[in-house]
Amino acid sequence: MIIDTHAHIYSPDKTRYPTIEDPYGPPPGTGDPDHLREEMARAGVDRACLIQTSTYYRWDNRFTRDTAAGASDWAAGVCTLDPDNVHSPEIMYALVERSNVKGMRSVPAADGTLDHPGVRALWQQAQELGIVINALVPLGVADQLAHLLDDFPGLNVVLDHCLSLTRGPNFEATVAAVVELARRPNLHAKLTFLPTGSAERYPFADMHEPLRMFVEAYGPDRCVWGSDFPTELWCPRVTYSDHLRLFQEGLDLTAGERESILGGTAERLWFGG
Repeated sequence: MIIDTHAHIYSPDKTRYPTIEDPYGPPPGTGDPDHLREEMARAGVDRACLIQTSTYYRWDNRFTRDTAAGASDWAAGVCTLDPDNVHSPEIMYALVERSNVKGMRSVPAADGTLDHPGVRALWQQAQELGIVINALVPLGVADQLAHLLDDFPGLNVVLDHCLSLTRGPNFEATVAAVVELARRPNLHAKLTFLPTGSAERYPFADMHEPLRMFVEAYGPDRCVWGSDFPTELWCPRVTYSDHLRLFQEGLDLTAGERESILGGTAERLWFGG
C-alpha cells in the first residue's frame, strides 16, 4: 500500500468551480484528478489525500468536496477553513459527515497567530469528529503549535512540509524546531520538503541528513510521504514518479521504515487502517 498524502487538485471547469482572483495554477493539461490518477497508476500509488488548494480556491472547498465524495475507493479529502469565520466549525462538520473529508489544513488566523480562538474552535471540532489536522505553519509560530498540541493530545496532527524547511538562513533553526516538536506524540512529520527546500538537484542530497533526523525523532510510524502533486507546479525539479522513487531507493531507509512512511502511517491516519 502506497499513499500519497499531499496532492493538490484543480478543475478545468472554472464556471462550476470559480477561482480566486489571480490564482496560482498549474500548466495547462496538468493538475486535474485524471492527471493525478495517471501519475498514481504509473508510479504504483494506491491512494491519495486531496489537499484543498487555497492558492487557487482559497476557502471554497467545493471541488475538493465533490471530488473526494466520488472517490472514496482511492482518496480522502482535506479541507482548508477560515479560522476567522465563526461558521467554519459547522462547515467542517458538514464536509466530514457528507463528503469523505478526513482532515483539515490548519493555517494561522488573519492576524498571524496560530494559538487563536478560531483555530482552537476548529481543532476542537476536528477532535470531536476524529479527523486529522494538517498544520501549514511557519517557523515563527512553532511555540504556539506546541501549546495547541499539548492542549489537544487526542488529536492527530501532521506538520505539513516540516515548517517548510528550506536551505537558507533559517535552515538550522527550522530543523531544531521540527525535532523539538517531535516530543509531542500526536504530531506527525510530512516529508515533502526535499525537492522544494533543497539547494541542489535530484536526489537533493543536502536534505538527506535532516530527513534522517526527522525519521529518528518521530519514528517511521509518525512520518508520511507526499508528492506535492502536480509536481509541474510545486516541485518542477522532480517528476511524480521520481519523487516516490527517491523514497523507495534513494534514501537510507530500511524496508520497515519505507513501509510506514510510504503507506502504513497514512493508512492509519486517513483511511481507517
